[in-house]
Amino acid sequence: MADIFRLHGPAYKRSHPMPLQHLRAMRAIEVCRTATLGGHRYEYSCGHVDISYNSCRNRHCPKCQTLQKEKWIEARCEDLLPVQYFHVVFTIPSELNPLVIMNQKVMYNILFRAASETIIELSNNPKHLGARTGFIGILHTSFLNFAAE
Repeated sequence: MADIFRLHGPAYKRSHPMPLQHLRAMRAIEVCRTATLGGHRYEYSCGHVDISYNSCRNRHCPKCQTLQKEKWIEARCEDLLPVQYFHVVFTIPSELNPLVIMNQKVMYNILFRAASETIIELSNNPKHLGARTGFIGILHTSFLNFAAE
């Protein structure tokens, strides 16, 4: 991802206005584990030298958050009950992306409220499931789209 940002990011940023937090995340990913953030030099008794560059520690960085993500998934697996589960996805129409980007807190609150109310209403209905359900909501965003325009 860092290579893509470094290679295509400047042109993309010139043609697509983005919120400051997205620009900061892109920059963090671009410089993660590079000399830009500094690092540490390890010299072994045999003369071999290793350089370890500092990470950005940004929550959106795939290099920094992989281990933390795996630990989170493992912890969620321990919480699972011995029952059937369903993966349900609610997607915002792409036509609303500009509105969402400029009003993230409001729009994501609306999305989560609509999704939870829909799941509760459908699952409570005896015609569908007739059960009281529980769920975990997770927001997956893709704030950059490098598809050909």
